[in-house]
Amino acid sequence: MSRTPSSLKAEAVPGADAVAAASVSRSREYYELCKPRVVMLIVFTAIVGMFLAVPGLPPFAALIWGTLGISLQAASAAAVNQIIDREIDARMARTCGRPLVTGTLSLTESIAFATFLGLAGFIVLWFLVNPLTAVLTQLTLVGYAGVYTLFLKRATPQNIVIGGASGAAPPVLGWAAVTGTVDPHALILFLIIFIWTPPHFWVLAIERREEYAKVGVPMLPVTHGVDYTATQVLLYTFLLIAVTIMPFAVGMSGWLYLVAALGLGGRFLQLAFQIKFAPRKGLNMKTFGYSIVYLMGIFTALLVDHYLI
Repeated sequence: MSRTPSSLKAEAVPGADAVAAASVSRSREYYELCKPRVVMLIVFTAIVGMFLAVPGLPPFAALIWGTLGISLQAASAAAVNQIIDREIDARMARTCGRPLVTGTLSLTESIAFATFLGLAGFIVLWFLVNPLTAVLTQLTLVGYAGVYTLFLKRATPQNIVIGGASGAAPPVLGWAAVTGTVDPHALILFLIIFIWTPPHFWVLAIERREEYAKVGVPMLPVTHGVDYTATQVLLYTFLLIAVTIMPFAVGMSGWLYLVAALGLGGRFLQLAFQIKFAPRKGLNMKTFGYSIVYLMGIFTALLVDHYLI
């Protein structure tokens, strides 16, 4: 019995669907290799830096190409981090589902992808934004993916403090993309994220301390204990609140921002006190989640204040 063209087409569809599904699945693995949630926070702070750099709206070209270039380089750094940490990731519950660990992406594919993203981001920033932003962003990539991931993370319990400089750079990169300079106000934004990083990450490290101990990563709760780390979280939170007052103190922002910063900081401080003096199950992850909301709130308040006050 002969088959009609329509029946042949119907038989071909399931195969086509399977190929399409596999393609989507593979794209999702590459997407996860870039640590999208981390990159989104990085890009958000960079974009806020762009808007804060000028009285009105930033130049459209600098905004678009700067965002693209910084995003590509941040994604590259995240991919390199997973490439270097793949053996550690395989032994930790939080990271054992990552593409390199499960084998859905090969090492060669991941290296090629990370290299492409990094080169593309650098080219975009150098030729379509400015060389200063390209160089600073490249140094940030090397600092996070190389210095922190390859050396500091395994060398010292102060790894997240020292390595936090790379994570704090995005607002400076955004500012430089628009103005071609590194302004003291941009450095205040850098300082806010730099001081925010240790308490943000240490509460997660307290929760995952046994896993870090198992893989030999000397996070502060592993080397100095939970109580000491809780004290450091509290002290850094006090320091963070003081640092977030600086934009108001130097005239960079107004009362709207100050009220928001104190309110957000007050809640962070309350959680830090509880971690130190009244720890309970689930509190560390609750504080970790709030710390992300806190940083987004601080930068949103800076942005809103910049245009409304």
